[in-house]
Amino acid sequence: MQLNVIENYDDSQKLSYKLARIVYAETLAKSLIAVEALSAMIYNIHKKYDKSFEDIADDTDLFDSLSEKSLRHQYLEVPANDRKFQMCLRVVKNMIRGFLNDNVYGATKFHHVDVMPDWATSRGYIAEYEDMLFYL
Repeated sequence: MQLNVIENYDDSQKLSYKLARIVYAETLAKSLIAVEALSAMIYNIHKKYDKSFEDIADDTDLFDSLSEKSLRHQYLEVPANDRKFQMCLRVVKNMIRGFLNDNVYGATKFHHVDVMPDWATSRGYIAEYEDMLFYL
């Protein structure tokens, strides 16, 4: 008797996992509120600019971790069974469904406190979670 392996790859989950990996890499899942804040910002970009989640997930100007030169890039490879990654995945899935509160007050930009991008010098941040500052 020969057994055949049947692959049951669920392509619909691909986007959730990709966004969750980005959220994990950017926040290191230090706290639930930081994960929710970054996810809420992603949703704000989606709504305000009518940008697809796929396009947001590929935005290298928005997420430092997408650059291979970034120190955060290595965290994109977090194992799917990691508990903190699973938290990010749950939050991202709720965000995609529109079931996440906006704890960043409409923010569509962010940066980590150890970086000061040019666009941030003329603005005041409206929310701060862990080491991230959020802006309109």
